[in-house]
Amino acid sequence: MPEIRKDPITGSWVIIATERARRPDDFVRSPVEIRGVKVCPFCHGNEDKTPPEVLAYRNGTGPDTAGWNLRVVPNKFPALRVEGLLDREGDGIYDRMNGVGAHEVIIETPDHFLTLADLAERRIEDLFWSFRDRINDLKRDKRLRYILIFKNHGEAAGASIEHTHSQLIALPVIPRRVEEELEGALRHWQFKERCVFCDVVRQELRDGSRLVLETDHFAVMAPYAPRFPFETWIVPKAHHSHFESAEAGYPNLAWVLRAVLRKLDKVLERPAYNFMLHTAPVSEGPMAHYHWHIEVIPKLARVAGFEWGTGFHINPTPPEESAQFLRDAGTF
Repeated sequence: MPEIRKDPITGSWVIIATERARRPDDFVRSPVEIRGVKVCPFCHGNEDKTPPEVLAYRNGTGPDTAGWNLRVVPNKFPALRVEGLLDREGDGIYDRMNGVGAHEVIIETPDHFLTLADLAERRIEDLFWSFRDRINDLKRDKRLRYILIFKNHGEAAGASIEHTHSQLIALPVIPRRVEEELEGALRHWQFKERCVFCDVVRQELRDGSRLVLETDHFAVMAPYAPRFPFETWIVPKAHHSHFESAEAGYPNLAWVLRAVLRKLDKVLERPAYNFMLHTAPVSEGPMAHYHWHIEVIPKLARVAGFEWGTGFHINPTPPEESAQFLRDAGTF
């Protein structure tokens, strides 16, 4: 029988449509293939085809030249721009401000034909250090309140360039999805004086049915009320509200993320996916009630009229089943 499950953090509801349950082979999949292009602005040797880098991990070479492991450059077509004042103003009941912020691209490797799952652990660890370095730099700008880091892998997930990369967008407001998490986590803290994410980790480790893998530092799970098939969360065991303050876990996180992506590649035949780093607002200090984490969402289902009309999501794959498939995929 179908179930309606409540997300313990945001309070949102999800329908787990067990009567039309879908296994990995049931989804229409289009494996992500790296075909190559004549001129890729993210490849080594083409550094002059991007805006000047704001960060790079190099092998002794000069800025904006070859010889790098990772580069961060401003997006050539930014959603927001650093220059200018916010100029908040009202127009009757409406509010507006200038599109002030930052939009950057993190080029994860100079090799066009590698995916993030293909990279060595040390190179994936570099990615997390770059996230930290850019967050610490941008949060000095008092106009900015939230920094979202995300990855679109594959055209179906919104990637316009196939060379593997992540993106950073710094915002002068806190996104609604983050506010929902913050508000839900605060309600839990006010009632129980415990972090809801810490409680979720403890329960999932005890229960085990939605657990994908566990290390000394992280629990990987299918959430209890997932919005999408094979939605997977990577949650640190130690409580930190801000990703940039959790440096000790980066080496293990590199192994964990690579293992998760390789499991998804094996079970779902190299799917397109998005991942999002959920961290506390940079405008806030340490939070006892909030807990950073990474959400990985393969592109297997489309949002349609019911979802847009209700805010509910219909998920045809119970999280207990998706976790089992991923556990059975082994480790790499």
